[in-house]
Amino acid sequence: MTLPKKFYLGDIVRMRKPHPCGSDRWEVLRVGMDIRIRCLGCGHLVLMPRRKFERSVRQVLGGPNRPPEDFPGGSAAGGTTGPAASGGAG
Repeated sequence: MTLPKKFYLGDIVRMRKPHPCGSDRWEVLRVGMDIRIRCLGCGHLVLMPRRKFERSVRQVLGGPNRPPEDFPGGSAAGGTTGPAASGGAG
């Protein structure tokens, strides 16, 4: 059994199949045993079980509540940012 993937409110995800409106980008509105997502093309709301959602997600594009270290190529990928990297308070 694998651990569930982490999704945060406000995440923008790309799904495997496009919505009938043509968009494949969705915003995560509810996280739990079920995931509620909204199509960014037409605004349609869908509630689906977490397992089905995790299999349907192709890519997490980001979001306002996602910690920076979770982004591919983010600050944890090699660079240091923030006050500690600039020499402290000044």
